[in-house]
Order: sequence, then structure tokens, then C-alpha cells
Amino acid sequence: MGRIVTTVDIENFSETGSSMKLDALVDTGASYLTLPSHWKSRFGAFASEEPVELQTATQEVVQGTVCGPVKITVEGFRSIYNEVLFIDMQPENGEYEPLLGYIALEQCGAAVDMLGHRLVPVQYMDAK
Repeated sequence: MGRIVTTVDIENFSETGSSMKLDALVDTGASYLTLPSHWKSRFGAFASEEPVELQTATQEVVQGTVCGPVKITVEGFRSIYNEVLFIDMQPENGEYEPLLGYIALEQCGAAVDMLGHRLVPVQYMDAK
């Protein structure tokens, strides 16, 4: 199975100049753009922060914080305005692996090309 990693820009609307450009693993099993809690302070204060409970792929229930609003730009696709999720992550080989979930993918008009291991634009957005 291939991995798809893409570049994402995130900008906090509540803090001028609080932005980050990073590489994120495309994870259609995740709902949010998910970042390590360790990075939350880099964005300054958010207008909204809400605690949430999440279930991981291993069925473990963990705590997280949904923050926003943020501007999210997936490289090659239109910018969207949404929220970001912060959870406790363990770095692998000293690096964290942010996840780009299906909500942001759908909103920016990106689809997963499983054969080409890349993101491709959808022809039409759903209006059904």
C-alpha cells in the first residue's frame, strides 16, 4: 500500500503571522487535519477551542482539542476555512506525522488516486 504525503499551509485567523507549512500524510480514515498537541503553541491563541473525544484506528479513545478558525491550503487545491485538531502524538525518529483527513480533502476538492498514489482534483463538488 502506498503513502500519499502532501504539503499543507495552515494559518490561524486570530493571530496575525501565526502560520505553518508542513507535510501531512493523507489519511481518509481520519476526519480532521490532525496535528500534534506539541505544535499548538506555535499558532498562538485561537478564537475557538473545544475539547473532543476521538476513537483511533486501534479503537482507543483519546482526548483532543479542535481549534479554529484556520485557513487550510492543500498544495495545488483551493484554500478552505475550517478547524484543526490537536492530539497527543509520539514522534517517530524524532518527527511528528500530521494527518490530512477526509473533511479537508472533500472541501478543497481533492480525491485520492490510489493507483497513482497522489491527490487529484474532483471534477464536480457534490450538491446532492
